Amino acid sequence: MPKYFFSSDSSSGGAENKEIFSLLKNLEERVSKIEAALSFNPAQPDAVQKEIVLTESAKNLDEESDDFSDKEEKLEYQLGQFWFAKVGIIALGVGIAFFLTFPYKNFPAALPGIIGYFISGSFIISSNRTRKNFSYLSGYLLGIGLALLYFTTMRLYFFGHQNLITGITTEVILLSIVAAADLIVAVFQDSAYLTALSLALGYSTAVISDSSYFIFISLAVLSAAAVYLKIKFGWNNLLVWGIILTYFSHLIWFVNNPLIGNDIQTIITPQINLLFVLFYALIFSYGNLYRKNLEEKFHAVLISSLNALLSYGLFCLITFSMKPESLAGYHLIASVIFLAIGISFWIHERSKYSTFIYAMIGYLALSASIIAAFKSPELFILLCWQSLLVVSTAVWFRSKFIVVANFIIYLIIFFAYLAVGGKVDLISISFGIVALLSARILNWKKDRLELKTEQMRNAYLLSALFIIPYALYFAMPDRLISLSWIAVAVLYYVLSIILKNKKYRWMALLTLLLTVVYVFIIGFTSSDPTYRIISFVALGTVMIIISLVYKKLSKSLKKIIKSQD
Repeated sequence: MPKYFFSSDSSSGGAENKEIFSLLKNLEERVSKIEAALSFNPAQPDAVQKEIVLTESAKNLDEESDDFSDKEEKLEYQLGQFWFAKVGIIALGVGIAFFLTFPYKNFPAALPGIIGYFISGSFIISSNRTRKNFSYLSGYLLGIGLALLYFTTMRLYFFGHQNLITGITTEVILLSIVAAADLIVAVFQDSAYLTALSLALGYSTAVISDSSYFIFISLAVLSAAAVYLKIKFGWNNLLVWGIILTYFSHLIWFVNNPLIGNDIQTIITPQINLLFVLFYALIFSYGNLYRKNLEEKFHAVLISSLNALLSYGLFCLITFSMKPESLAGYHLIASVIFLAIGISFWIHERSKYSTFIYAMIGYLALSASIIAAFKSPELFILLCWQSLLVVSTAVWFRSKFIVVANFIIYLIIFFAYLAVGGKVDLISISFGIVALLSARILNWKKDRLELKTEQMRNAYLLSALFIIPYALYFAMPDRLISLSWIAVAVLYYVLSIILKNKKYRWMALLTLLLTVVYVFIIGFTSSDPTYRIISFVALGTVMIIISLVYKKLSKSLKKIIKSQD
């Protein structure tokens, strides 16, 4: 430290203070110059911070504006370069197709074909030459070229004032060759879109032929081709496309092929066409069954749904135009085929949705067969017993969907029977027996089902609780109604002991209460003294016996109750 800081000499104090003030002033001037050079203002820190924030915000806005501008330019670029070119090529192809449809009355018959083949060849060659620099155009040029090649071949027989080919058979052969060549080219190009176009040309050839057996065989071959390509390349949408085209083409045949100028009417001969419809369904189910990924995703469910619904829908449409006596046999065959497909899906991959779809269509076909073969009320009884078959297979498939759907159908059949079935007789008790057996099967194999609750079992048991007394009421003579109900209650008690199930005891109790109400109402109003005596004595005796059994076997019953479900 300087010595004057500790000095006590007053005479030198004034000079020393002046020197210190001079040093501080010089230091302040230097700091001010440094701050000015750095544009730093310590007296206004908030203003500086605000300026920095505003600067950053402006920068962000500029960047967002640039991003928006880039997106806008990118959209404009996509529309201008790609979409305009694609739409332009398609429009050009359509225009050339219209050009080829002119009659050309004053020109040789071969001229339109020569022009068409030259133009289609130009498109195909242009596609090959533009593949490197204009790849986005190459595929469309090839597609238009292949389509024009097919259309030009059609022009040899159709549209002209004077046709170069006079026989439809020759035309169909040439179109088949062109469609097959287009398909081969599309597969070698590894293009699902060109393949879809080529398949559509094949289906068009089948329809143009207007020959029933050629149409059926062609649709089967094209269906198999779609399945093969789907399995090989994983083109799920191609299989969907094939399904739609196949059933639509068969529908066009069924309405007399109006696309080639025929009058619309239904055609059902040859009846073997129904077997071909089922054959298409088998082919397409194979394509979905043997897919690489066995997980049931959207496309798997979509393909099964379309195949099942379109095939059986078309099948029904055709059969409903036939004589009734032919319906039962064909729908029985359809039932076997669809159930076999559903079973195959279950065995192969434990399918949940495809199995349900095909199985329900199979059950529906079986119901249609029964309805066509039998008259009321027998058909309702058979449909009722069919419900038991459905429950049994549903347990095997472990499908809660089938169980629930079957119960709803079971109720619909029962109420339809009540509405139009005619007289209710002893056979009507089948509905109650089926309900009891269905509940028993569900309880027996409940561990196999995804349905872990008791709701469906209770629903079936509740149905039996009301249906059986109802059927006996109409089927039995008046003097035996109460006795038959008592017998049913006793049977329920026996079942509860054998099966160790408390639900049957409750059914017995409720049936007895129903009998009590009936006996006390009808018994006092009946004019037959014999009936009154028998009813009251029988009811009283049974109820006393049951009471004594509850009393004497209370300890045993408690043990049974604890062991029951």
